[in-house]
Amino acid sequence: MARRTLTELVRPTHTAVVTQECQGAVIGHDAALAELAAAANREAIPNIARLLPAARRSGVHVIHCLFQRRADGLGSNHNAPLFAATRALGMDLSPGSPGASLLPQLGPDEGDLVLTRFHGVGPMGGTDLDSVLRNLGVTTIIATGVSVNIAIPSLVMDGVNSGYDVVVPRDAVAGVPDDYAKAVIDNSLALLATVTTTVELLDAWEGGADVALPLRPPEVTG
Repeated sequence: MARRTLTELVRPTHTAVVTQECQGAVIGHDAALAELAAAANREAIPNIARLLPAARRSGVHVIHCLFQRRADGLGSNHNAPLFAATRALGMDLSPGSPGASLLPQLGPDEGDLVLTRFHGVGPMGGTDLDSVLRNLGVTTIIATGVSVNIAIPSLVMDGVNSGYDVVVPRDAVAGVPDDYAKAVIDNSLALLATVTTTVELLDAWEGGADVALPLRPPEVTG
């Protein structure tokens, strides 16, 4: 069977862009996770801000996945160091707060969907995301946002395990430190997802020509 092109893989009729935790308390100007926020705002957030309008114009669905936590913590996880650290940092993730809301430069637009969760470390496990994607007829997920340390690998793996094709624009995700995030993309995510760039996605939707996928899959050793 002939290999699909990127243009075929991200055809608007079956594709959704998923933004992960692009919200004030995580990567906003006053975010508690300052290092991650700085990394995301250097490249990923400007590229997501370029990607989403093109997706909407092309008919690609846009879904924003956000994390919330009540002030009393009811219903949220307490079983990992990450959760204790975010509580200690005083992150305000209460429903409706700026910290729990999408960065304004990313929307939401009228046609976007916004999904929230109170638990877990990724946007798909035990949430509405899988059902919503299937109801939309989506078979390809474009994963964007933060972080490459935890939630983006979770989304990629859950997506692949659920039967989706997953695409990761490497310049529209972020993690810390930068070298570690690059290594995760190159050595783990590239084995599961199609790793591409914002420009290649824009070309696939608006460039008028097929964009080829990489000629060779990543090498696996061991």
